[in-house]
Amino acid sequence: MKLLHTVAICALLISGPANAGSAARAKKAVAAAISDPARPADDVKRDEARKPGAILEFAQVKPGDTVIDFIMGGGYFSRLLARTVGPKGKVYAYQPAEFIAFRAQYGTEQKTVADAYPNVAPLNGPLSALAFPESVDLIFTAQNYHDLHLAAFPENLAATVDAALFKALKPGGVLVVIDHAAVAGSGTKDANTLHRIDPAVVRSELEKAGFKFESESSLLRNASDPHTLLVFDPAIRGRTDQFIYRFRKPR
Repeated sequence: MKLLHTVAICALLISGPANAGSAARAKKAVAAAISDPARPADDVKRDEARKPGAILEFAQVKPGDTVIDFIMGGGYFSRLLARTVGPKGKVYAYQPAEFIAFRAQYGTEQKTVADAYPNVAPLNGPLSALAFPESVDLIFTAQNYHDLHLAAFPENLAATVDAALFKALKPGGVLVVIDHAAVAGSGTKDANTLHRIDPAVVRSELEKAGFKFESESSLLRNASDPHTLLVFDPAIRGRTDQFIYRFRKPR
């Protein structure tokens, strides 16, 4: 028993500095990604409001990771993730085919990011048949989970997508969801009109899919948001109350 106790202490002493070193390297990689002079000026202007450094640290992304930027939008986080994971890592920048059909610019934006970063692989299949080429360390989605509940989509789309995301994540991997908060108890009724969703619904749906809720960050919380305005309304745009959830796939 004494020998086992000694071995356990030695393991802690060895892993402690190693973990600290890994965290330091990850933090340095995130900082370098944010300060990358190749980032578009419009992205840089949004940093103050979006707090990418603290968010990527919360996401626990690190060099060498394989990541999915799920519903990448204009690529704000795709670029940051690509620089953070570095040449030994990979980012699958996913833009739904349904979104590109609705707004062709989404396809153009995806191509722009993929052309600029060798470690970015563009994916644009339909949400209803979501699949990925390999298992990944992190799935990251910002301000888009509510879109799974748009009126144009099948009622069970969120469950279908959540199952695909769960399948794509490695055991022990992380899912980070950021979205605009709706009024508590409102469910999904504001997803189509205000582009907001009740945080409790997101947590419930993902836990039902098998994810384990791990942590919440208050980085983008804003108590002064009335939660009744469209997120694009000039009175609140860029300052909406947003929740940030971190889930993990059980090992």
